[in-house]
Amino acid sequence: VRRPAQRIGLSATVRPLDEVASFLAGTRPLEIVQPPIAKTIEVTVEVPVPDLAALDERPAPGSSDEEVIGSAAGTAKRPSIWPAVERRLLELVREHRSTIVFANSRRLAERLTARLNELAAEEAAEAEEAAEAEEAEEAAEAEEAAEAAQAKQLDAFPAEAVGQSGIGAGAPPTVAKAHHGSMSREQRTLVEEELKGGLLPCVVATSSLELGIDMGAVDLVVQVEAPPSVASGLQRIGRGGHQVGAISKGVVFPKYRGDLVSCAVVAERMVAGRIESMRYPRNPLDVLAQQIVAMVALEPWSYEDLARVVRRAAPFAALPDSALNSVLDMLAGRYPSEEFGELRARITWDRVTDQLAGRPGAQRLAVTSGGTIPDRGLFMVMTPGGADGAGSRVGELDEEMVYESRVGDTFLLGTSSWRIEDITHDRVIVTPAPGVPARMPFWKGESIGRPLELGRALGAFVREMSAMADEPARERATAAGLDTWATDNLLAYLHEQRDATRHVPSDRTILVERFRDELGDWRLVVHSPFGSQVNGPWALAIAARMRERRGVEVHAASADDGIVLRLPDAVDDNGAEVVPTAEDVLLDPAEVEQIVVAELGGSSLFASRFRECAARALLLPRRDPKRRSPLWQQRQRSAQLLAVAGRYEQFPITLEAMRECVQDVYDLPGLRELMADVGSRKVRVVEVATPSPSPFARSLLFGYLGMFLYEMDAPLAERRAAALSLDSTLLAELLGSEAIRELLDPEVLAEVEASLQRLAPDRHARNAEDAADLLRFLGDLTTAEATARGAREEWL
Repeated sequence: VRRPAQRIGLSATVRPLDEVASFLAGTRPLEIVQPPIAKTIEVTVEVPVPDLAALDERPAPGSSDEEVIGSAAGTAKRPSIWPAVERRLLELVREHRSTIVFANSRRLAERLTARLNELAAEEAAEAEEAAEAEEAEEAAEAEEAAEAAQAKQLDAFPAEAVGQSGIGAGAPPTVAKAHHGSMSREQRTLVEEELKGGLLPCVVATSSLELGIDMGAVDLVVQVEAPPSVASGLQRIGRGGHQVGAISKGVVFPKYRGDLVSCAVVAERMVAGRIESMRYPRNPLDVLAQQIVAMVALEPWSYEDLARVVRRAAPFAALPDSALNSVLDMLAGRYPSEEFGELRARITWDRVTDQLAGRPGAQRLAVTSGGTIPDRGLFMVMTPGGADGAGSRVGELDEEMVYESRVGDTFLLGTSSWRIEDITHDRVIVTPAPGVPARMPFWKGESIGRPLELGRALGAFVREMSAMADEPARERATAAGLDTWATDNLLAYLHEQRDATRHVPSDRTILVERFRDELGDWRLVVHSPFGSQVNGPWALAIAARMRERRGVEVHAASADDGIVLRLPDAVDDNGAEVVPTAEDVLLDPAEVEQIVVAELGGSSLFASRFRECAARALLLPRRDPKRRSPLWQQRQRSAQLLAVAGRYEQFPITLEAMRECVQDVYDLPGLRELMADVGSRKVRVVEVATPSPSPFARSLLFGYLGMFLYEMDAPLAERRAAALSLDSTLLAELLGSEAIRELLDPEVLAEVEASLQRLAPDRHARNAEDAADLLRFLGDLTTAEATARGAREEWL
């Protein structure tokens, strides 16, 4: 390859171009080519029911309105939008030659695929019954037998797994097949080829089909719920109409009334091509540590040459010497490896000659543990091996789902039913179970929060719509792509909110709503459309401020559309009732970063990001790249490392985890700007007290309920619970000194001492690098003491 190699980057959904160009080329010369050819996109927002508000109300037990009879207590099941969405999806698939349906999660993709095939099977069965009326009785008997078989099959499922997963009836994939990242590459390729070849009318996909794949002549793209961003939605709708001059047609289905506003704004901005601006990470120290180990593992580098090459890359162009030196210090073994073994030196740094070289094992470490995608500890799903002992790969399952599964269970993956034959430490062995009812799989993951730019656009849209008269508002909604029912639902949603609170939250109005919940405690809802990247750190700061000023612990949950706070019914030092007000949620812009950083250190977000950063920095290496690393063990090891690293202010991975939280996950500059706008009256804050949650608040409360209903699902190591501490003197008094002495085995003490003194054979030095570690760990030794620990005289 000619050096330097020419780099070419292609994208239709990036902005600003200068930012992306600098990331691609670094300090090298570059040329931006932007042809003025606009892609024509048509997006409509459809609501398949006349009144989404009716779905929020529980029908009376036994009434004709209830969809399903509830438990013996007489409670009725809440009606759902899904049957209407699924029927409309099938109609759209029938009306077009090829369709791609996008969902925002793998679980929803599997669920929609199963339901589309089940509906198609039901239609075929109904048509067959109509054509063969004389066989109706025989068909009824067969249906009863099938229901009995299905009930028997469902009885085998663990109750907790069924509750999370849902059930598929096992219909053959005649209409749709799933496509997502937890399916094997072979399965995904097969689905793609069937769609391209016209053998399959519909594919239900996640972001796995969003980028870089030409799916041929796709007539229609459907998005279920609002896409994560305008750029993502544009990529998805752009899968259709790939011919020159062709129109890309898309349909968006909102899941609930709050989602309808997001769908309308994203659809409008997609047609206009107003995608969000992006920003590449600056100075990611975990990636830097990984790259340095890989560089010096192959050949020695001088400090100056390595620094020059690193700074040629755009993310590290402004890398300070202090940050580079701290990473090199960590890799050279500055921090105590006796407390966490993986902190041992990976490279040698000769401070006299400024030469950097890899230590034994550095190359293997870089090869087996490299990469930037976090390891989620997924179980591989395999078919039984044949004569050669190797089975074929089906896909991947979440660790939690596998723990809730048993041999003999059946589940859906990639539109097919599979029966579990065996569960090992790192894989699930399955066999096909065609036509057998199966439960839906589920995966735990993180969603991308709404960026501030899109949040402001959403707030402006709501402000404009709520200020218009009915007829102009309908025209504006229709121009944005909303159908008749979608327009009716949107206007009713905004009118009901105004009737309930007299104000509608927007880009210029933050609404603080206060009401009491079922237990009599206060709920404070901060209606802020600015996205979870701003609302997340704001919720942390509010909780800290109320704990400091009011002396109450606040449960805070943030979402794209606002913050929900729950305050226990309490009194202050003077005996007055603690009533939350708008003043409690307002912050001084100058104090925002200090408060958020102080709170982040004890959050589950920081703990999870630290684990991912430590893995990228090769501090949590894979023991065997062919074997699965359980996620719970990764969390334990990460917690141990954090306990050691937390004592050092300049530990680079702790700093990198905080940088990632503050810059990549949260938008602190955006929060500071919002608080400054509030202070300058550009954004007003309105406080209202309501007898019950407003329509906007009900959408937020659903997410709050889910967060705390499953709070115990959060791993213990990442909930960062306060560490238990014991007074050893008091314990000795309780147990008696003799009892404590009996707890200590002399043989075990001698074994531990030999290990720590490096006298045990398995702890002896094996080369000159190990001899250097020996002296670094134990201090000065005589020649006899060193040779007793495996060191040779020529190494000293």
